[in-house]
This record gives sequence, structure tokens and C-alpha cells, in this order.
Amino acid sequence: MDERTIVQASKKLSWLLRHGAHEAGVALDSEGWAEIAAVLSATRLSRALFDAAVAQNNKKRFEVEGSRVRACQGHSAGVVSRDAVESSWTELAEADGTVWHGTSLEVIEVIAREGLSPVSRTHVHLAQHTNSTVGKRANVDVLLGVSIAAMRAAGEPLWTSPNGVILARRVPPGAIVAVRAAHRRAESALDRVRALFPSARD
Repeated sequence: MDERTIVQASKKLSWLLRHGAHEAGVALDSEGWAEIAAVLSATRLSRALFDAAVAQNNKKRFEVEGSRVRACQGHSAGVVSRDAVESSWTELAEADGTVWHGTSLEVIEVIAREGLSPVSRTHVHLAQHTNSTVGKRANVDVLLGVSIAAMRAAGEPLWTSPNGVILARRVPPGAIVAVRAAHRRAESALDRVRALFPSARD
């Protein structure tokens, strides 16, 4: 089974379990669980390819429990119950520290005014480290550091999904305490970006 085939299968599963279950006629419960048999039927994947896609996904996006499967996080709004899926995650234990969100320069002024919002998803995704492979979008310009303590002070809880993504309903602008360039091309914009976030220390 070649890597390309497994990646394509992983993308099918991700779309179905995060966004397209209703369109595909697959029932999800409030926490995002679906019967594996229904998923295999809708995606036309063999069980062997399904198992490989789940096991080899580099971000561990999928969780299997008995005859059920779900995406760990990343659902479109309305696909799952936000309260129900939060109850299946673990509240972040750390009292302080910084978690990270990758974004583009095009939206940085909106973030400075309004904070981070999940837009069409249920939650904002954050990563534990700047080099994490989970919880951070690819091809971003800037990494925004979010203070765990400031989130708690603002009454905004943080959760950890089974694959290690940190999740929040929203991030207020004042909780953003660091700004770093994600690549060399973005370094020239750092001073301008940092000026937008009074709480940013670096």
C-alpha cells in the first residue's frame, strides 16, 4: 500500500468526519462518533486502507473506539455539539505558559482588533510548541503566542484533544503575548505586527 494512497484515504476520512457526514448520509453522534461500517460504505475504503490511514496519519487526526471512529477535532460548526465534544476532551492542566496559533499577515489586523475566532469551525486550534505538527496550519506567516494564564483570567478555558491539539472557543486580543515570524519572508513585518499587540513581549 503506497503512501499516496494512504494520504488520499486520510483526506477522505478527514472531510467526511469533520465536515461532510450529513452530505454523505453518515450519522454522527453529538461527540462526532460514526460507525466504521457506515464510514467504509460512504468512502468505499477497504478496512485495511482505513486502518492504515488512521494509524499512519502524521497528525493523529482520528480516534477509534470499538466499532466507532471520529475526527479528534476540526469539525465544522454545526456538525457536532460544541458542549458534547468539549466534554470528551481534557481541560488543559497547565496554569501558565504559552500556546501557539499560526496565521497569515492578511488577517493580522482583524485578529488584533477582534482576537482569534473559529470562523466556520467549532474551536480555535492552538499548538503546544512553535514546531508542533498538530494544531497549527501549514504555510503560515506569523506565529501568535497565547498566554494560558491570560486565557484563564478572561474566562476562556482551553482543552486538549486526544491527538494533542489545544482548543479554545475564542482567544481575546489581550491574551496574545508573543509574535514570531514563521519564515524569513515574514521577518520584515514583525515590528509592524508586534505594534498591533500591546501585550506581546517578543
